[in-house]
Amino acid sequence: MPENKTQPTSVSVDDFIASVPEERRRAEAVVLLELMERVSGEPATMWGPTMVGFGEYHYRYASGREGDSFVIGFSPRKVALSLYGLWNAYAPEEHPLLASLGPHTTAVACLYVKKLEAINLPVLEEMTRIAVERHRAEHGSLRPTSG
Repeated sequence: MPENKTQPTSVSVDDFIASVPEERRRAEAVVLLELMERVSGEPATMWGPTMVGFGEYHYRYASGREGDSFVIGFSPRKVALSLYGLWNAYAPEEHPLLASLGPHTTAVACLYVKKLEAINLPVLEEMTRIAVERHRAEHGSLRPTSG
């Protein structure tokens, strides 16, 4: 079975954010870094070359595919900020806060925001808190247990 290409790295999150070419995206990344670190209680870790993740869990699908991923995270991409772990297209009824978030688009597991300043940050923080609490309720921790 192929290995998940997105793995945690030893790259400094601060160095990555400092290397983001667009000033606005760098500033938005700093805001998201602080928000997600504070809400999750977990330090930021780089996953692959462009994703900043918080917490970690092991998943296993019915197909047998399994791997590790971060619980919540973001990537300051050129076109939009990609937010991970806050949205699940398979259960859209679980996200009543999306209507009051502000301008965004969604995909299967991503929430895309073009401008953080257009978003209701308290709503984003609440969505982050809900995602972290849901994960803890299902898995007991934001870190995998050994054994």
